[in-house]
Amino acid sequence: MTQSKMYKRHRFPPEIIQYAVWLYHRFNLSHRDVEDLMAERGITVSYEAIRLWCNKFGPQFARRLKRKHQGYGDTFFIDEVFVKIHGGQHYLWRAVDQDGEVVDVFLQKRRDGKAAKRFFKRLLRKHRGEPRKIVTDKLRSYNVAHRELIPETIHDTTQYANNRAELSHEPTRVRERGMRKFKSMRQAQRFLSAHAAVYNLFNLGRHLVSAENYRFFRRRAFATWEKAAGI
Repeated sequence: MTQSKMYKRHRFPPEIIQYAVWLYHRFNLSHRDVEDLMAERGITVSYEAIRLWCNKFGPQFARRLKRKHQGYGDTFFIDEVFVKIHGGQHYLWRAVDQDGEVVDVFLQKRRDGKAAKRFFKRLLRKHRGEPRKIVTDKLRSYNVAHRELIPETIHDTTQYANNRAELSHEPTRVRERGMRKFKSMRQAQRFLSAHAAVYNLFNLGRHLVSAENYRFFRRRAFATWEKAAGI
């Protein structure tokens, strides 16, 4: 899709739209927060317009980022957490690799064997093959999916081994609270998928590299983001 088609019928320049979408997904901000930040720069746009931009362009940018992703590690840390939507119980399944990259997030109504197999199939498509090792808690649904789909993969269920996956839920838990809970499964899945793509792009390991290397990685991440946004 060319830039002209992507932003057709939008009166604001693409640079402003992509910046607002980036702010919303990169930081713990509400649409009203983004409206205020834009106003400080002399750009008058309503929070409702920003919400519509995020809904429309967030998934598009995320898909482009995922296509350009260099690939994941060979170890997946997998976990699921309870999420309440309209008073109903749902489960957010998440897998991260050994570098903290989010492989996938998937919202489902159950956490039984069928749900686990559905999530594992998504992971295999994204990874384009079986991981060397998976790390999970002792939920029996994982054993079902492991046995039927990837029996040759090492399956580690030792205590504390899965802390990485459990901690990876925290950024989206913070966003969930800031958004005053997710409104629907569709809205939650749309946001979480886009958030994961942006998180991966700017997951630069600041504490592991020198300031000079970090600035280089950050410039490269911004260039990738602008390309995904068609700028």
